[in-house]
Amino acid sequence: MNKNCLECDEKIVGREDKKFCSDGCRNAYNNKMNKDSNNYMRNVNNKLRKNYRILSDANPDGKSKITKTKLLSKGFDFEYFTNMLTTNTGNTYHFVYDQGYRFLENDYYMLVKKEY
Repeated sequence: MNKNCLECDEKIVGREDKKFCSDGCRNAYNNKMNKDSNNYMRNVNNKLRKNYRILSDANPDGKSKITKTKLLSKGFDFEYFTNMLTTNTGNTYHFVYDQGYRFLENDYYMLVKKEY
């Protein structure tokens, strides 16, 4: 049975179930398959990572307050978050993974970290 490498289409020598001729081809193929499919996804993921870093740095103890101006000056983008949580008391938290924030008043936000 003749099989060809999924990456470079060279003939494969060795085990019957091999899919690639070398580790380099296997890595190149998997990198292509696993990369973000387009610029939009890559840009959204970069913004989420940046928001996460900003919240993590501003909230080292798991609960703190910060102004909207300070978040914006660090580059925080309020349009990008991963999920929302509304508590029984009606408070709405926006989360970037396990780092959350809730609008208080006078331009302040409460930062929290969700514990699992």
